[in-house]
Amino acid sequence: MSEALLSDLLDACRRLHAGGLLAASDGNLSVRLPDGRIAMTPSGVPKAKVKREDLAMLALDGTILAGRPSSERAMHLAIYRTVPEAKALIHAHPPTAIAWSIARPEWQELPADALPEVILAAGRIPIVPMAIPGTEAMGENLLPFLPAHRLMILARHGGLCWGEHLDEAVGGMERLEQVATILWKAETLGGAQPLAVSDLAELRALRAKLGPKII
Repeated sequence: MSEALLSDLLDACRRLHAGGLLAASDGNLSVRLPDGRIAMTPSGVPKAKVKREDLAMLALDGTILAGRPSSERAMHLAIYRTVPEAKALIHAHPPTAIAWSIARPEWQELPADALPEVILAAGRIPIVPMAIPGTEAMGENLLPFLPAHRLMILARHGGLCWGEHLDEAVGGMERLEQVATILWKAETLGGAQPLAVSDLAELRALRAKLGPKII
């Protein structure tokens, strides 16, 4: 099972790179293995070229067991320690989602009142305050958003999605860039018009029935 998970991790790297969500060696991906170890993409290797032997291994306490894990491992470990159901984590650099956090620094979340997909797919997509990449603050800043939120924008930096499996986490990152792009295009066409209050209430009720997973 562990080897299958590692193969899926490599596939996720290629999928995100092909989708324009990871450039060069940007971002980092990880999975929690059945024995409790965390497998993570290595530092400084382009995601399109990561091989099985490049993957790093960590203990939950942060001890490096093998390889050279990403310098941003603090946020992965913060989530795995805090959320037992987290089995996979994606940190990518979706361009439009990042651009919103730069252009609208006052926002605390991606607007959900105009686009049903935001509510149905994630409930809310909060914007986590900026932290200097590679610092412990990257993990600390996430804690107020856990475990309630699985999909987030990291202000001026990227996107983050954790899930109960890799498909959920990768799909969440793709979803984030999709909705961010739709909102951007609506803005260029005159501004996103909000849904009716009754529609918003119905959508939020449906989301509550769907549960916490990213869809």
